[in-house]
Amino acid sequence: MPRRHFVRRVLRSVSIAGGVVVVSLALGTIGYHAVAGLPWVDALHNASMILTGMGPVDPMRSDAAKLFASAYAIFSGVVFLTTVGLVLAPLVHRFLHRFHLETDDEADDAGSPGGGAASPARGGRSSDP
Repeated sequence: MPRRHFVRRVLRSVSIAGGVVVVSLALGTIGYHAVAGLPWVDALHNASMILTGMGPVDPMRSDAAKLFASAYAIFSGVVFLTTVGLVLAPLVHRFLHRFHLETDDEADDAGSPGGGAASPARGGRSSDP
């Protein structure tokens, strides 16, 4: 793959990951404002701190707010793993192609022009005992 296509793929992945983070931050801000009753700036601050793994800032006073904060913390962990996967996917893909790593299925498919490995009927050796 040419470098130009690779850079485009990386930028697309980073953009998608950024979108996931922005949507997650918006959900957390709205949730902290609606459920915990925090002012908008404080809700944004709490959502940002939880999403980045730093921890909560304001104490949650009600049970509903505590349950929301717990659910949002777990959700944030999943978002973190998802964004790491989105950002690293094109890099790992490029790495695997660079070293021509292939699975057994891919090796079998690349064996002959007909799509499969050479068969005994076409003069190839059978690997079956």
